[in-house]
Amino acid sequence: MSGLTLSPDGTRLVTAVATLDEKRTRYVTSLWEVDPAGERPARRLTRGAKGESSAAFTQDGDLLFTSARPGGDDDEPVPALWLLPRDGAEARVVAERKAGVGGVHVAREADVVLVTSDLLPSAKDAADDERLRGLRKERKVAAMLHDGYPIRHWDSDLGPDSPHLLAGRLPSSAPAAAGDEEPRVELTDLTAGQHNALVDQASAISPDGATVVTGWTRREARGDSRSVLVAIDVASGEQRVLVDNPDADLWHPVVSPDGAWVAFAHEAHSTPERAPRVTLRVVPLAGGEARTLGADWDRWPAEIGWLPDSSGLLVVADDDGRGPVFRVDLESGDVRRVTSDDAAFSDVRVSPDGRTGYAMRTSYAAPAHPVRIDLTSTEPVAAQPLRAPAPLPELPGRLTELETTVEDGRRVRAWLALPSGDGPHPLLLWVHGGPLNSWNAWSWRWNPWLLVAQGYAVLLPDPALSTGYGQDMIQAGWGQWGAAPFTDLMAITDATVARDDIDETRTAAMGGSFGGYMANWIAGHTDRFRAIVTHASLWALDQFGPTTDGAYYWERELSPEMARANSPHLHVERIVTPMLVVHGDKDYRVPIGEGLRLWYELVSRSGLAADDEGRTPHRFLFFPDENHWVLSPQHAVVWYGTVSAFLSEHVLDETIAYPEVLG
Repeated sequence: MSGLTLSPDGTRLVTAVATLDEKRTRYVTSLWEVDPAGERPARRLTRGAKGESSAAFTQDGDLLFTSARPGGDDDEPVPALWLLPRDGAEARVVAERKAGVGGVHVAREADVVLVTSDLLPSAKDAADDERLRGLRKERKVAAMLHDGYPIRHWDSDLGPDSPHLLAGRLPSSAPAAAGDEEPRVELTDLTAGQHNALVDQASAISPDGATVVTGWTRREARGDSRSVLVAIDVASGEQRVLVDNPDADLWHPVVSPDGAWVAFAHEAHSTPERAPRVTLRVVPLAGGEARTLGADWDRWPAEIGWLPDSSGLLVVADDDGRGPVFRVDLESGDVRRVTSDDAAFSDVRVSPDGRTGYAMRTSYAAPAHPVRIDLTSTEPVAAQPLRAPAPLPELPGRLTELETTVEDGRRVRAWLALPSGDGPHPLLLWVHGGPLNSWNAWSWRWNPWLLVAQGYAVLLPDPALSTGYGQDMIQAGWGQWGAAPFTDLMAITDATVARDDIDETRTAAMGGSFGGYMANWIAGHTDRFRAIVTHASLWALDQFGPTTDGAYYWERELSPEMARANSPHLHVERIVTPMLVVHGDKDYRVPIGEGLRLWYELVSRSGLAADDEGRTPHRFLFFPDENHWVLSPQHAVVWYGTVSAFLSEHVLDETIAYPEVLG
């Protein structure tokens, strides 16, 4: 389950549910309605063969969503905008583009819809865009000509088209008379002339539908860029810069219900010596000076949403291995915690009277599920679960937490997922990615319970650089990845293996992305573990910095001196632990060159280099068509099967077969 949408009258909640298709090779997402009162069972609303997403209610209570539909005999289905009337009539298409539409937002008090769609830069209009796409397809041209940086993002090539914002007035939900064509939304491009300014940017629309506020990427000298906030007049398309700070990136604008304010996240740029800091700010929609809310609040705001009366905001922030909801007063900037759960929240929505909140709640005890929050209490409260589309899974063990204090006095804590029984259990240290991140939310990609079910205790620590513990915790590891993050991990591992239910002689370590970097660093700095798994990992920092998809961002921290002092590849000769390397060829965040170089240097230069017959205990699991994450369901099966077989051989001294489909 993911996402949550509340109708304007507060009587309907909609969430998205992803399930496997019949062949179990891909996920299909459908929309379900959840009773806000928690009385009626959830009911399914959509059943499209390609799935649905981007749910949003109109001011009249009709449901908009996007769903892929065939565009012709030779075309791949692209998402169109559909309307499902509140009276139960059949859903129908109300807008479509050759490149598809997404990112649906609706004005609270007007029949204005905002969507995103990709356009080719030289296209004069929608018809010309369709012609140019047809020409490229007919001539089998995939080439792209760039005039700026970046050219890739996560797992996507940037180009030749780029996202645009389009707005239009919604038609009546009433069906057309017999013989008449169904009315469509006439979409107008509000961002013509720009290219790639809206990649990975969030947008919002004012309640009256007159103004759109969006993050906007500005290119700068030497391949750098930064994000500003831009306000766009929907009627004229006129643009004005709302907030611009040359020393920060500005993210996730949200317009207040009274249309007076825009709240946003302000991320100060880092330097090799100074970590970034994220603060919550507001600015008048009409223009003016921005101000900081909760200036003394030592947490980073993530999700931001307004209360219905515009008196304050509900903000989610990482906090001590959780992600609670906080209330921030607009006038005073005072911050107080709303939820008491040992959990992380997302997609917070508020009833029209402001008395009740709804959200998705998750933790390592449960995947995301819808809950209700009492907003009338002045003390933190526990959220109450609603009747979800699916039951929560039973866990093959129990969850606890532990902590230790390191030399500089910082507190380092972790979740520990334990199998049933007294043990002692073999231990798996699992390092999170980011690195500005926290182990606080259930993940189907990085799920400890699959390994707990096989008898491992899984340690999920938050070392230096982790969010939710204050700025000092982040600064402790900034520019020194091989120092405090490593010693923190070793200290919390020491505290864990001191337990009677943990077997200190059978331990392993693994991680992905930055966690993979730490796995590589651990391999070159200790032989305490019997096996190490490194996924999508940074290996040679001088190589990673210029080849990742956003080199300008990493250059702010990865100075040449920092790279030399903290690069795992400089310690390959000291690696005497068997390693399983995992990498996807389509990974643009940590390019495949990191995995290829790591693999060659392991088999040629490590302490377990290939012998005279080319044999080595190291293994390389390569996915030609996966990116930074392994997303295909059957590839996920292969991932866990391979990790399990590798760990079993080296940690448990037991041999189990690698997945048969590997051949």
